[in-house]
Amino acid sequence: MYRASKKSIATCVDIPRRRILLAVAGASNCRAQHEIHVTARSSPMRTLSTTTAATHAFDRDVKQKQRNAAARAQNVWKNNVKNQDDIIHYDYFREEIAARLVDRLDDIQRDEGFPLTLDIGAGAGYIHRAICADDAVQGRGGIGGVVKLVQLDSAEEMLRRDENNVDFPGSDRCDTYRLVSDEEATLPFPDGTFDLVISSASLHWVNDLPGLFSEVSRVLKPDGCFLLAIVGGTSLPELRASFVLAELERDGGVSPHVGPFVQLVDVGSLLQRAGLALPTIDIDTVSVSFPDAGVLMEHLQRMGESNACTKKRDRTPLDVLLAAACIYDHSFSLPSDDGDSNSEIEASVQVIYAIGWKPDESQPKPLKRGSATHKIGDIVEFSKA
Repeated sequence: MYRASKKSIATCVDIPRRRILLAVAGASNCRAQHEIHVTARSSPMRTLSTTTAATHAFDRDVKQKQRNAAARAQNVWKNNVKNQDDIIHYDYFREEIAARLVDRLDDIQRDEGFPLTLDIGAGAGYIHRAICADDAVQGRGGIGGVVKLVQLDSAEEMLRRDENNVDFPGSDRCDTYRLVSDEEATLPFPDGTFDLVISSASLHWVNDLPGLFSEVSRVLKPDGCFLLAIVGGTSLPELRASFVLAELERDGGVSPHVGPFVQLVDVGSLLQRAGLALPTIDIDTVSVSFPDAGVLMEHLQRMGESNACTKKRDRTPLDVLLAAACIYDHSFSLPSDDGDSNSEIEASVQVIYAIGWKPDESQPKPLKRGSATHKIGDIVEFSKA
């Protein structure tokens, strides 16, 4: 079930040097947009072809190195800082998206649940902790009836970053296994292995989404579920615009700094192309506030979300970087309570949630064309009467 009440909820959570304001709109079949406001302190087109000859938008080796470096930096910080309150928490975005995705999983009414689940692009285990946060509605396991979770990721150091942290609340609800494997390669599992395949905020760096979705369909059991959250194409428009203006003014041209990301209209087509039935899609818009653009770029780097486009510049000149930061701070600052502009800026991310099902005889199917016994017009006239 969906845990938010029908009325609007405003929850404030005080964390050292950070304050999170989470506003969740009332639950409905078509979910309203959610917003999370986080105040933090300082510290070529995507290919839709499965052929190897197609031009790739992202350098997967660079992205793997970026994510592993982010994991190493976090571990070094944890192991060398005496006061743990001084450690900046960079997982807030992924933890929030994982919680919202698992909340959607809890909406699915299924007696046996999803005992065996695959998490693609698992990262540091955000989905695992979210599933272990509560018991299954029926039977055993964590949320959604997940008893065993296979966590798959290509960045080994990120995947194993919190491997020794097994004492979090509810960790005994769901067993897990970590597997290092490339998300773009053939998934190392037989056909019809998993009850559920889930992915949270990790597929936006995958070049061959059609190939991956086809592999997901292959490893799902009949009536198995594919549930995902992916960063959408309208994400970080403020940062994109700032770099475009800065490079035009300084260099007379532009280079990619953000994206490209998948568009909303393409997600349903990708699910259907992979042979998945009953697709359902909805969107969240996440807004995060930072003291300035420099802190935003620092957090993106520490999350492992630095630029990995194949057409990017080898090095962004310092004057372009400073110009982009100044444009961002000036153009996208947040108004204060008294109406004046303050030092905080806003970054917005579009998150697309989607679900598809492996076809099965038990699923509802449309009737044959021409089998209707009533006209739509008769029903409308009856309702007016």
